[in-house]
Amino acid sequence: MKDIDQNEAFMKDMKRRFVKSFLDMLILKLIQDEPIWGYKILRETERLYQVKLRHGALYPLLNKLKTSGYIRSKQELHKGRIRKIYQITPTGTQLLNTYQNFLEQQLQSRKEKKENNK
Repeated sequence: MKDIDQNEAFMKDMKRRFVKSFLDMLILKLIQDEPIWGYKILRETERLYQVKLRHGALYPLLNKLKTSGYIRSKQELHKGRIRKIYQITPTGTQLLNTYQNFLEQQLQSRKEKKENNK
């Protein structure tokens, strides 16, 4: 039972580290899938990775992505409230694709090295 608890704790910590390390790319991927607002990004990150983000971590990163030209935002009225909707730009899509290709190449390279060492 103790091993299961330790494994669950390890996986929870790994997810937290993963999200923290790659949050910008995870956000770009969420935004690529559909235009999305900040609160939904927080909820989706928690749903997908079981990691709670604070507003203080998310919004500065969204501003950085916007300033860098990777996303843009527009305001929409929703149920009487103004909501800022984020969309990925062509530059953001290019960055995300380049990053995904890089990760795939790294994983393939590691797999090939492992197979060659057998």
